[in-house]
Amino acid sequence: MNTLIRLEIVRTLRNRKFMFFSLLYPAFLFVVITAGADKNTRLDGSDVTFVSYYMVGMAAFGALTAVLMGNAERIAREREKGWVRQLRLTALPGRGYVVAKIASAATVSLPSIVVVLVLGAAVKGVRLDAWQWVGIAFATWAGSLVFAALGVAIGYVATADVARPISMLFYFGLALLGGLWIPITTYPQWLQDLAGYLPGRPYVALGQSIEFGDAPHAKDVTVLVVYLLLFAGAAAWLYRKDTRRG
Repeated sequence: MNTLIRLEIVRTLRNRKFMFFSLLYPAFLFVVITAGADKNTRLDGSDVTFVSYYMVGMAAFGALTAVLMGNAERIAREREKGWVRQLRLTALPGRGYVVAKIASAATVSLPSIVVVLVLGAAVKGVRLDAWQWVGIAFATWAGSLVFAALGVAIGYVATADVARPISMLFYFGLALLGGLWIPITTYPQWLQDLAGYLPGRPYVALGQSIEFGDAPHAKDVTVLVVYLLLFAGAAAWLYRKDTRRG
């Protein structure tokens, strides 16, 4: 399994187009959204600035882009090309395949997070305590594993042609309900309550809690752990099912 993990990480890093898109797309959006914004302008009723709020949001969006958009379609195409069929000839368990795919996705998500945070500090003048920078980066990266597992599951349940539109539905839906582009407080209360039990909002809330000077809420962590187990379990089951069918 360790060999497959190393192989998947190397293959991901060699995909220059995917790396370029994953690293620069969220950074570009962050710069565009905050263009012309005063770095001292604060969100209503908080000590968090407009720029720092969207810095955390776009860092999460970048990680979501890296682990979900590329992962699902790539896995679906690997199935069509016979790569997964070759893995079936080995003794690799379903959990090993899922772990390898999640690990390779996590390799890409961390740099995309760091790029946005560096832009926030160096270009936009965001000032946070050292523990907040480290905490935001780690929490955003760790939380992205949930969506890496979702990408693996989508890649196994859909064909290559269908994997991209399905991923995009999840991608934009999770981003919208997570409050990445619009502060969640502007939504109706019923929608805020619903979003709290979907993975997008708790994921974004991890970094935002640290940004506000607090620890991530236990409820958000619990929701994400449940979804991680659900998505990873579904992906492993789909791998084993596909193996038996082959």
